[in-house]
Amino acid sequence: MSESVVSAVGHDELAALKFVALAGARAGPVKISCSDLAGRLDASNQTASRRLQRLEEVGHVDRDVVADGQWVSLTESGEAALHREYSHYRRIFEGTDPSTVELDGVITSGMGEGRHYISLSGYMEQFEERLGYEPFPGTLNVDLDEESVRSRSAVSSLSGIPIDGWEDEERTFGPATCYAATVEYGGDAAETAHIIVPERTHHDETQLEVIAPVRLRDALGLEDGDVVTVSVEAVR
Repeated sequence: MSESVVSAVGHDELAALKFVALAGARAGPVKISCSDLAGRLDASNQTASRRLQRLEEVGHVDRDVVADGQWVSLTESGEAALHREYSHYRRIFEGTDPSTVELDGVITSGMGEGRHYISLSGYMEQFEERLGYEPFPGTLNVDLDEESVRSRSAVSSLSGIPIDGWEDEERTFGPATCYAATVEYGGDAAETAHIIVPERTHHDETQLEVIAPVRLRDALGLEDGDVVTVSVEAVR
């Protein structure tokens, strides 16, 4: 999913995206004129406008065009693209491999949908083959704190495990991506777990769904309201 978006934009568009972020669009909409952007990019107004249009087309920014400019905000996809660039530069200058993203949040009860979907044979067979275990039928739901909501976009820069979509006689079920994770609470840790990110979901970016071969609430003694740390790791 994320790789196809990255390939749709080049270095010129990423330079425009960086300017948009530096202007404050990560925190919310900022007013940007094409002439200002053109000056920063050493390009014509028309070129600057095309680059913003392209960023909007691939979902990296949201735009609201007004008479004297446009209000532009960075999307989760755009932030993830910049995180990928950042990770490349860290490897170059620091020799580090930013392969783990730590997220903090509060345990909450879900709507029970996870139990149903995790148990479907079209998914379960892939979990067993690709994750190496049969997940407990249900997900652990974690409401992320504000800082972790912002950090979550870095997860898409990690390598994940694809779970293919499939269909039966009645309906089509969408694909998802799983990322290896460790869930920590009170000095204990469940090291065999994955966050699952469906292509289509009722959850917004403030919530994580975690699967594991055991019921994590029992394994770690968790109750609603407990604060956990989920360390999401790149698949090697």
